[in-house]
Amino acid sequence: MKLSRRNFLGASAAAAAASILGTGYSCSSVRNVGEVTPRTGTLPNSKFAGVQIGCITYSFRDLGDDVDTTLKACVDAGISSIELMGSGLERHLGAPVNTVSRRATAQAPFTDEEKRSIEQYSNALNEWRQSGETIEKYVRLRKKFNDAGVNIHILKWLSGTSDEELDYSFKIAKTLGAIGITTEVGDENAKMLGPAAERNGMYAILHNHGQYAESGFDIDRQLAYSPAVMLNFDVGHYFGSTGLNPADFIRKYHDRIASLHLKDKTGRDNPVRDQNQVWGQGETPLKEVLQLVRDQGWPIYCDIELEYPVVPWSTSVKEVRTCMEYCRQILI
Repeated sequence: MKLSRRNFLGASAAAAAASILGTGYSCSSVRNVGEVTPRTGTLPNSKFAGVQIGCITYSFRDLGDDVDTTLKACVDAGISSIELMGSGLERHLGAPVNTVSRRATAQAPFTDEEKRSIEQYSNALNEWRQSGETIEKYVRLRKKFNDAGVNIHILKWLSGTSDEELDYSFKIAKTLGAIGITTEVGDENAKMLGPAAERNGMYAILHNHGQYAESGFDIDRQLAYSPAVMLNFDVGHYFGSTGLNPADFIRKYHDRIASLHLKDKTGRDNPVRDQNQVWGQGETPLKEVLQLVRDQGWPIYCDIELEYPVVPWSTSVKEVRTCMEYCRQILI
């Protein structure tokens, strides 16, 4: 059920080269780093045999959180659908800046002047968020991504945890074209986000790390809080922490899975257990997982999460593209 990296690279070198050359977009200048301009009119397309391969933009974390840089990375990698990390979004759109960056401690509490600055910033940020002009900026940002051939299917960002802040967060996610917001699995998050997602006609999507291996962890209880609670099922973390086949989990819960995070890891029985690997060098049954989603026709987003170390002679963009080509060869 595995495709070795050596065989994959040998078999797909020509296809990968052609795909890289055929992306059809480039940056116009350093000053306008995120503005992609068509060379051939071809948009990125990472949907293969009905399965939408995308990535979480955390995969490009080495590039920072500048929105234009992130968009360029997606286009250069040939990715047409993403889970967008929300850090940097508000700054990019011109939100007020917090001039007090430190945290109060018992040894050094905030001064009166710092408290006033924090209150002024909070009021200014709230006013900025509620402005119709700000919402229009999100509309234009979505158009910018879509015009470049990149759809935003999930947003990973919350403006806060009050009902008002949660409603605002889902409003932004919907404006960007997302189906919902991701956060970490857990009873509190499920209870908090589920009802908020439901009243906004969206999904609260729970992402796992190693929780499925923890004693007493009950995902069924979390799913029961609301029909709007869905899963962002990380197949690598699940396999690495439990040693169980993620395909079996997907068969059981496919109707509650909004998206997958794809990565290759060693299993629990490996001497070097639960470690991220270059795709094809680990033990995660990625081929079985992808072909299961394809053959069943389930509408589950399958997102690359680049976590293995990138060698000095490569880049995160090149590695995401290689992972995408790995998926493509499995699916077609």
